[in-house]
Amino acid sequence: MSSILLNILSIVLYLSFLQHSGEIDLQVHGAKSDKGVVRILIFDSKKGYPDQVQLAVRSFSVPLSERKCKIKISGLKPGKYSIAVFHDEDENGSINTNPFGYPIEKYGFSNNAKAYFGPPDYEKTVFELKDNRKAIVINLR
Repeated sequence: MSSILLNILSIVLYLSFLQHSGEIDLQVHGAKSDKGVVRILIFDSKKGYPDQVQLAVRSFSVPLSERKCKIKISGLKPGKYSIAVFHDEDENGSINTNPFGYPIEKYGFSNNAKAYFGPPDYEKTVFELKDNRKAIVINLR
């Protein structure tokens, strides 16, 4: 009898979690080719933004098709988030730069925030996720 109650409690807690989480339908457009993957990092604070994988709340590597990719990201708590992406053509795990430090692989940020002499300020890339689904399109530069 107690195992039945435990199972019911587990199901109720799981459903409660799902009701209080948001989902992102993310599309990334404008890759140079279909080679490699798009690396995606999601942050919930400035700490680690834009490139410290170990400090991201979620990270993904998504294959490309027709120079774009899409992914559904679920299970995120309501709150404020930022997304940084880049097209890792050679799949070395980091963005390649020229001798002056300027990225030679395409990159982008949530809100399509523009980068001038470095990544955009975290605040320019922040969006709010509620208990619903949010569609985000990032155009690589």
